[in-house]
Amino acid sequence: MRLNRILLSTLLVVVALVVQVTVLARLHLPGAVPDLLLLVVIGLALVYGHTSGALIGFCAGLFADVAPPADHATGRYALVLCLVGYVVGLARPENGRLRSATVPMLVVVAAAVGSTLLYAGVGSLVGDTSARHVGLTGLLISAAVYDLLLAPFTVPLIMAAARRTENDPLAAEGPSTMGGGEGSYGWLGGTGRGRGGRIGSQRAGLLGKSARGRTGRIKGVKRL
Repeated sequence: MRLNRILLSTLLVVVALVVQVTVLARLHLPGAVPDLLLLVVIGLALVYGHTSGALIGFCAGLFADVAPPADHATGRYALVLCLVGYVVGLARPENGRLRSATVPMLVVVAAAVGSTLLYAGVGSLVGDTSARHVGLTGLLISAAVYDLLLAPFTVPLIMAAARRTENDPLAAEGPSTMGGGEGSYGWLGGTGRGRGGRIGSQRAGLLGKSARGRTGRIKGVKRL
């Protein structure tokens, strides 16, 4: 991973973890707790891809495992977010563009449900049966609803910040960068194509003028 990716990912993960532990966890909402850390992993994985998504998810989950007041086995949530980051990264389009908010919202719902099931499944393997007492169905529904309500205010901002960490701003406007798929996302802003179009038209105009000039000189030489 690039240094700018590491710095941004670390900052977002730390901020999300602090907010989740100090604010969201103390709201005492029915069912699950809104998982801001999961939304950070989703937003970064949709921009950086499955490899970086898995690494970010593992580190984010490990931070959550050791952050107080953690009451579960260390590495449990790290495994869950690692798998989520990898799978979500696979959903990144090849051309680097998401043309609507439908795909990210579906990804958020699937990740919320999948992470809850994985967390409960890993817990059952290590002897933690708290999900059975709370009610797994209620946890799944509340997790999906809370994360879906929180996603429009977080995921687009996270993705926009992740795209700004790329070194080549012009490449971010193209169909693909960094091996296919780290370009701009149309549902986050429609000005990219306009700028790209203006830049392309200016380049085409300059190339056209240069070509016409060379053609004229060649014809003049031939006439002489």
